[in-house]
Amino acid sequence: MGDALAAEWYKVRSVRSTYAVLSVTAAFTGFVLLLAFQMAHVWDGLPDERRDDLLLRPLQELGGWTASLCLAVLGVLSVTSEYRTGMIGTSLVAVPARRRLLLAKGAVVGAVALAAGEAVTVGSFLGTRLVVGDRPFADQQASIAHDLPGFVLAGTVVPVFALLGLSLGVLLRSTAGSLVSVVFVWHVLPLLVFHLPGPWNERAGSVMLAALPRQMAGISADDSVYGDLLSPAAASAVLAAYVIVPLGAAALVLVRRDA
Repeated sequence: MGDALAAEWYKVRSVRSTYAVLSVTAAFTGFVLLLAFQMAHVWDGLPDERRDDLLLRPLQELGGWTASLCLAVLGVLSVTSEYRTGMIGTSLVAVPARRRLLLAKGAVVGAVALAAGEAVTVGSFLGTRLVVGDRPFADQQASIAHDLPGFVLAGTVVPVFALLGLSLGVLLRSTAGSLVSVVFVWHVLPLLVFHLPGPWNERAGSVMLAALPRQMAGISADDSVYGDLLSPAAASAVLAAYVIVPLGAAALVLVRRDA
């Protein structure tokens, strides 16, 4: 297993797409901080009675939201690029145990995505708080220590999207098809759920990926479009299912069909 992990790590760090994805993710984090400077400037110019309407948290969450898509693209490309170039045949010769190969790919992609996701989500939170300084934004009254765990949990969604992209890449063997499917789960499906009639919008919204970190942390979703019907344990189980079910399907298909 160690050799398989080393080989997958070498693949990930030797292709340009990895650096392109991580560069875009880092650049968008910088963009979030620039927007924070603008929001601080706007806040300074608002009368006192309107300052409570200006919320910083939606901006803080943009970094992790974008990182989820970027690292999902990395997950897709880690598989479909091998199918496109024929490298998958070489990989299967080197690691004939297909489940082991998929596990090694998942471990490496997941680790990279977790590191990037935590850096972006925590960095966006701490960076925006640093930028706005002591301005008392209405949704930033709690201490950093109080809000930080929620953003750390939010970072765990990024590797879930990366592994979902990896699984779809195995299942579809098509970069375009996998990316369209990822975007559907990332953005289109939550929009569709939001427009469902009540109470189904709240029920379905509670199991959307973006809703799970807050529920895992036991934080109310009063200022979110999602519901908060799940307990922390149930939300954690749903998050795990987003990884286990697609990877299980990918492993089954990878074993049963020709490369």
